[in-house]
Amino acid sequence: MTDREYERGCTPSSVDENGCNIKSVNCCNKLDVYDWLKDIKDPLTQNKYVEIRFKNTRKGIYENATDLHLEVGDIVAVESSPGHDIGIVSAVGHIAMLQMNKQKPTKDNVPKKVYRKAKTSDIQKWQDAISLEIPTMIRTREIADMLKLSMKIGDVEYQGDKTKAIFYYIAEERVDFRELIKKMAEEFRIRVEMKQIGARQEAGRIGGIGPCGRELCCTTWMSDFNSVSTNSARLQELSLNPQKLAGQCSKLKCCLNYELPIYLTEREKFPKKIVSLKTKQGEAHHIKNDIFKQLMYFEIRMNDIPVIRALHVEKVKEIMELNAKGIIPDEIFEIEKQGGRSTNYKEELNSESLTRFDKPETNNSNKNNPRRRKKRNFKPNKNDKKV
Repeated sequence: MTDREYERGCTPSSVDENGCNIKSVNCCNKLDVYDWLKDIKDPLTQNKYVEIRFKNTRKGIYENATDLHLEVGDIVAVESSPGHDIGIVSAVGHIAMLQMNKQKPTKDNVPKKVYRKAKTSDIQKWQDAISLEIPTMIRTREIADMLKLSMKIGDVEYQGDKTKAIFYYIAEERVDFRELIKKMAEEFRIRVEMKQIGARQEAGRIGGIGPCGRELCCTTWMSDFNSVSTNSARLQELSLNPQKLAGQCSKLKCCLNYELPIYLTEREKFPKKIVSLKTKQGEAHHIKNDIFKQLMYFEIRMNDIPVIRALHVEKVKEIMELNAKGIIPDEIFEIEKQGGRSTNYKEELNSESLTRFDKPETNNSNKNNPRRRKKRNFKPNKNDKKV
């Protein structure tokens, strides 16, 4: 089995089939858990619960009932319904307990058990199951098209004992796939589980690089997906361009919600109802805001020329209170003085040139070149015959 076939959510760097261990030094970060306590040898650390990862972003907390000595990367056989599944240990000790508390376990949600470390026969059967996933997915798509079902099979994951498979699909409307399950069970001879996922979950399972240059958040660390609305972009003074606001899942980017609470806090300092300001210079109309600099930009006509000026929020509130009392303030917008910094367009264009750091060539540079000096002093011999 090649290392690539062991890739079940994290790219392996080395595989020890005899020791049933997979090492992932350069992790692909699909919901990766960094153990910041791995160098601390704590004899009292808990060994009851471990985190097991499966294909792509599917993970789970399992109970180590037989008190096995497990390390990160061990291939283990775990409890499933029915039969058993094969997974890879992704977190142990205190980190696994933190991951368990993050999932908010309840009395009804009892963790399943770890049976044993995988045997050679378990790994061989697991290998055969992995090799069937892509052909099964392609054949399932053909059957769905034949039945004219408006759904997309995005991924197929076989159970480790090759008795069951999970089919992940996307559908905009409710789909009656009872006939599809019958045909799949007859053709593949397995138990079929259909699991509907959204566009964001599909992007997390496939993975990719975002416009920020980093791996997708839904692949690396996000497990809960909150709704994102265009109001989040509007409150952050962003351009409502769907091509820039949409992610690889064709939905609004999840990162639009990251800085939203800070913007909401800062926007409380701005007036709730913004009206045009009346001054003796003319009427100023609001254009945009700079949230963190606490500036508001207004457009006003000066000498029949529209210009944009910035005012602090406190100054705007003061002028609005004066306008409410019927008082029109004097000139509040400063007129730019003539004779400012002169701009040499030639210098400005050349300032960003790629060759601006190159040394200019001089005529004296050829004097130190022995080949050019020899060529310049060369005189033909009169006795030389022309050929």
